[in-house]
Amino acid sequence: MSVKIRLQRHGKKGKPFYWVVAADARSKRDGKYLEKIGTYNPNTNPATIELNLDSAVKWLHNGAQPTDTAKAILSYKGALLKHHLDGGVRKGALTQEQADAKLATWLEAKTGKVDAKKDGLSKAQADAKAKALKAEQEVNAKRIAAAAQAEADAIAAATPAVEEETEAVAEEAAAEENNEETQA
Repeated sequence: MSVKIRLQRHGKKGKPFYWVVAADARSKRDGKYLEKIGTYNPNTNPATIELNLDSAVKWLHNGAQPTDTAKAILSYKGALLKHHLDGGVRKGALTQEQADAKLATWLEAKTGKVDAKKDGLSKAQADAKAKALKAEQEVNAKRIAAAAQAEADAIAAATPAVEEETEAVAEEAAAEENNEETQA
């Protein structure tokens, strides 16, 4: 029986969520599996991967063949590196302490890269939010200024009409006085 390390799809339509499993090569994609090694969520940015490193390496030592995507995930989390370093320890090329130190430095560097990406993404999102807020404030200021200008124009338009009416009333009153004086 050949064993494969592969992904088993879960989640709803359009929102996949995968389990990383060790399964018989003849079983269905979402069928029976021998052991669940971890999870993979491609919906987040960066993708969320949780992997039991020791279990994955154990299956690699036993001859399990990862699929292409599973191989990329195992490489990303350092399982293939640990498997490679364990081979060097078995051959006597290096000691277990040296292998552990190399793996720890690699994992630390990888964690630093992932954290830098997360920080960059959160900073970009905050910058975009601040830019949108500033644009919205400018639009609101223009709208308030336009409303104040329209109100001032309406008052200015109404004021000459009132002045014209008072002038017209005053002229009529003067004309009536003139008529009364001429008649008298």
